[in-house]
Amino acid sequence: MTGILDQLRQTAQAQPKRILLPEHYDERVISAASQLASSKLALPVLIDLPEGITAPEGVEVFAQRSDAAQWRQQAIQAFTIARAAKGMTEEKAAAALENPVLLASVLLKLGFADGGVAGSTATTADVLRAGIQGLGLANGAKQVSSFFLMELTDGRVLTYGDCGVIPDPDSNALAEIALASAASHQQLTGEVAKVAMLSFSTKGSAEHPRVDKVRAALDLAKTQQPELAIDGELQFDAAFVPAIGKKKAPDSAVAGQANVFIFPDLDSGNIGYKITQRIGGAKALGPLLQGLAKPWMDLSRGCSAEDIVDVAVIAATLA
Repeated sequence: MTGILDQLRQTAQAQPKRILLPEHYDERVISAASQLASSKLALPVLIDLPEGITAPEGVEVFAQRSDAAQWRQQAIQAFTIARAAKGMTEEKAAAALENPVLLASVLLKLGFADGGVAGSTATTADVLRAGIQGLGLANGAKQVSSFFLMELTDGRVLTYGDCGVIPDPDSNALAEIALASAASHQQLTGEVAKVAMLSFSTKGSAEHPRVDKVRAALDLAKTQQPELAIDGELQFDAAFVPAIGKKKAPDSAVAGQANVFIFPDLDSGNIGYKITQRIGGAKALGPLLQGLAKPWMDLSRGCSAEDIVDVAVIAATLA
């Protein structure tokens, strides 16, 4: 059985993308860049290299390019313009862009690369801030959220959102998470998304303001994408188990068949993915950021070089 990562690697190899890896001072990042290049999974670009270190074969180093100064000046000007309302000047921008993570995000905005991966040493807050300030949101997006790809032991792949960024989304935010997660799932797996808006209630079995939030989010999502297979509110068993879905929500086209699960808050999302991973034995890939103008991925600071490769492959596929 071919796993989701194998499928994504094949997709990435078919048309390798330029992926920025700004934390060049981390030996795990250098190792990941080497693996990406040697496996032809991506065209990795490090911002610089530590003194005395030679670039692995096939790995580009931004600071060693003959036009690096021109690109950096373009980045300074772009960042100055983007943050002008916040009092940004070229002098302040030049100082801010000494941060390689922020520089990478602005270079990504300028089209220097197709995607970026950071967070092996930077915090999630720093990676998010760089993405929002340097790269900016996708057209129509009002927020950055995240999703996990969950590969079950039987080979099925589910998408869970949001399990890593927004603590307590309101109905508008929850609807946006649902639509973004559906698009991410379809792009990465090739499957038609069937989206379940999760709750402790199924189709009116309980009444509570938290249930009302999920219902309102469902209505908003349906209005924005009426062609999307999405339903709620559904308890997890009604969304996941065909027999229970048929019993609890017999008229639903999603119940018992969902492959995208939208959690009502970060508590339930974070707990849910970890239970699926630790008790269910699923492989969890994420959290993967969505809502930015181009693929810009966060890492756990405890990641391995292989984890960085996996996330870079996902960024390349999304690009």
